Amino acid sequence: MTNPLPYERILQECLVGELRVLNAHLPCQQKPLSDLLHEEYPHVQCNDGSAHLFKKKELAYLASLIHADEHEALLLPMLIEINPGQDEMTIICRGKVEEKVISRILDMPITPRQNRVMIYKRQMALVRKTLKTTTQYLFSPKILVQDTKEVHSPK
Repeated sequence: MTNPLPYERILQECLVGELRVLNAHLPCQQKPLSDLLHEEYPHVQCNDGSAHLFKKKELAYLASLIHADEHEALLLPMLIEINPGQDEMTIICRGKVEEKVISRILDMPITPRQNRVMIYKRQMALVRKTLKTTTQYLFSPKILVQDTKEVHSPK
Protein backbone atom coordinates (compact mmCIF):
# COMPACT_ATOMS: atom_id res chain seq x y z
CA MET A 1 0.00 0.00 0.00
CA THR A 2 1.41 3.37 -1.01
CA ASN A 3 1.23 6.46 1.12
CA PRO A 4 -1.36 8.92 -0.28
CA LEU A 5 0.57 11.95 1.03
CA PRO A 6 3.33 13.29 -1.20
CA TYR A 7 6.81 13.22 0.31
CA GLU A 8 7.07 17.03 0.38
CA ARG A 9 3.87 17.35 2.41
CA ILE A 10 5.00 14.76 4.97
CA LEU A 11 8.36 16.49 5.29
CA GLN A 12 6.73 19.89 5.67
CA GLU A 13 4.40 18.60 8.42
CA CYS A 14 7.42 17.23 10.31
CA LEU A 15 9.33 20.47 9.89
CA VAL A 16 6.42 22.56 11.12
CA GLY A 17 6.33 20.53 14.34
CA GLU A 18 10.07 20.85 14.85
CA LEU A 19 10.09 24.54 14.02
CA ARG A 20 7.29 25.16 16.51
CA VAL A 21 9.71 23.95 19.20
CA LEU A 22 12.61 26.03 17.79
CA ASN A 23 10.40 29.14 17.64
CA ALA A 24 8.83 28.77 21.11
CA HIS A 25 10.99 31.68 22.29
CA LEU A 26 9.19 34.13 20.01
CA PRO A 27 6.97 36.79 21.57
CA CYS A 28 3.20 36.35 21.69
CA GLN A 29 3.07 39.88 20.34
CA GLN A 30 5.46 42.72 19.70
CA LYS A 31 5.32 46.03 21.58
CA PRO A 32 5.94 49.53 20.28
CA LEU A 33 9.20 51.20 21.27
CA SER A 34 7.16 54.04 22.82
CA ASP A 35 5.55 51.65 25.34
CA LEU A 36 8.81 49.87 26.18
CA LEU A 37 10.59 53.15 26.89
CA HIS A 38 8.12 53.85 29.71
CA GLU A 39 8.18 50.40 31.35
CA GLU A 40 10.23 49.87 34.49
CA TYR A 41 11.23 46.41 33.22
CA PRO A 42 10.73 46.50 29.45
CA HIS A 43 9.68 43.05 28.24
CA VAL A 44 7.32 40.97 26.08
CA GLN A 45 5.71 37.63 26.93
CA CYS A 46 6.91 34.67 24.84
CA ASN A 47 4.98 31.69 23.51
CA ASP A 48 6.84 29.37 25.90
CA GLY A 49 5.62 31.38 28.92
CA SER A 50 8.93 33.16 29.54
CA ALA A 51 9.54 36.90 29.41
CA HIS A 52 11.93 38.43 26.89
CA LEU A 53 13.67 41.40 28.55
CA PHE A 54 15.02 44.42 26.69
CA LYS A 55 18.05 46.44 27.75
CA LYS A 56 17.07 50.04 28.44
CA LYS A 57 20.33 51.25 26.90
CA GLU A 58 19.44 49.47 23.64
CA LEU A 59 15.93 50.96 23.64
CA ALA A 60 17.41 54.43 24.16
CA TYR A 61 19.81 53.84 21.26
CA LEU A 62 16.93 52.85 18.98
CA ALA A 63 14.99 55.92 20.11
CA SER A 64 17.98 58.09 19.13
CA LEU A 65 17.99 56.67 15.59
CA ILE A 66 14.42 57.73 14.77
CA HIS A 67 12.11 60.70 15.41
CA ALA A 68 9.93 60.66 18.53
CA ASP A 69 6.78 60.41 16.40
CA GLU A 70 8.11 57.14 14.92
CA HIS A 71 8.53 55.39 18.29
CA GLU A 72 4.95 54.09 18.15
CA ALA A 73 5.54 52.47 14.75
CA LEU A 74 8.68 50.50 15.69
CA LEU A 75 7.52 47.12 16.99
CA LEU A 76 9.97 45.11 19.06
CA PRO A 77 11.59 42.71 19.02
CA MET A 78 12.45 42.90 15.34
CA LEU A 79 12.42 39.43 13.79
CA ILE A 80 15.31 37.99 11.81
CA GLU A 81 14.27 35.09 9.61
CA ILE A 82 16.79 32.27 9.36
CA ASN A 83 16.54 29.82 6.47
CA PRO A 84 18.93 26.92 7.04
CA GLY A 85 21.53 26.41 4.33
CA GLN A 86 21.50 30.00 3.10
CA ASP A 87 24.20 32.67 3.32
CA GLU A 88 21.60 35.41 3.58
CA MET A 89 19.08 36.11 6.29
CA THR A 90 16.11 38.43 6.22
CA ILE A 91 14.89 41.02 8.65
CA ILE A 92 11.12 41.28 8.61
CA CYS A 93 10.49 44.91 7.79
CA ARG A 94 6.83 45.90 8.05
CA GLY A 95 7.36 49.61 7.60
CA LYS A 96 9.67 52.48 6.88
CA VAL A 97 10.78 52.74 10.51
CA GLU A 98 12.43 49.29 10.57
CA GLU A 99 14.02 50.08 7.21
CA LYS A 100 15.40 53.35 8.60
CA VAL A 101 16.82 51.65 11.73
CA ILE A 102 18.55 48.86 9.80
CA SER A 103 19.87 51.31 7.21
CA ARG A 104 21.43 53.46 9.93
CA ILE A 105 22.96 50.50 11.76
CA LEU A 106 24.50 49.10 8.57
CA ASP A 107 25.38 52.61 7.39
CA MET A 108 24.07 51.92 3.91
CA PRO A 109 20.85 52.28 1.95
CA ILE A 110 18.64 49.20 1.94
CA THR A 111 15.72 48.13 -0.21
CA PRO A 112 13.05 45.90 1.31
CA ARG A 113 11.40 43.32 -0.93
CA GLN A 114 8.13 41.70 0.14
CA ASN A 115 8.44 43.27 3.61
CA ARG A 116 11.92 41.80 4.12
CA VAL A 117 15.46 43.12 4.02
CA MET A 118 18.11 40.65 2.87
CA ILE A 119 21.38 40.80 4.79
CA TYR A 120 24.52 38.70 4.79
CA LYS A 121 26.13 36.93 7.73
CA ARG A 122 28.72 39.68 8.26
CA GLN A 123 25.97 42.29 8.35
CA MET A 124 23.99 40.09 10.72
CA ALA A 125 26.89 40.10 13.16
CA LEU A 126 26.79 43.90 13.23
CA VAL A 127 23.01 44.01 13.67
CA ARG A 128 23.05 41.45 16.49
CA LYS A 129 26.01 43.12 18.22
CA THR A 130 24.15 46.43 18.17
CA LEU A 131 20.62 45.10 18.82
CA LYS A 132 21.15 41.99 20.92
CA THR A 133 17.95 42.19 22.99
CA THR A 134 15.75 44.01 20.48
CA THR A 135 16.04 41.35 17.77
CA GLN A 136 15.09 37.67 17.80
CA TYR A 137 15.63 34.81 15.38
CA LEU A 138 12.69 33.21 13.59
CA PHE A 139 13.47 29.83 12.01
CA SER A 140 11.71 29.23 8.70
CA PRO A 141 11.32 26.02 6.65
CA LYS A 142 10.87 27.70 3.24
CA ILE A 143 14.28 26.86 1.80
CA LEU A 144 14.38 23.32 3.18
CA VAL A 145 11.08 22.42 1.51
CA GLN A 146 12.16 24.01 -1.78
CA ASP A 147 15.49 22.14 -1.70
CA THR A 148 13.68 18.85 -1.02
CA LYS A 149 11.35 19.39 -3.98
CA GLU A 150 14.33 19.90 -6.26
CA VAL A 151 15.99 16.68 -5.07
CA HIS A 152 12.91 14.45 -5.02
CA SER A 153 10.81 15.77 -7.91
CA PRO A 154 10.38 13.37 -10.82
CA LYS A 155 11.85 14.72 -14.05
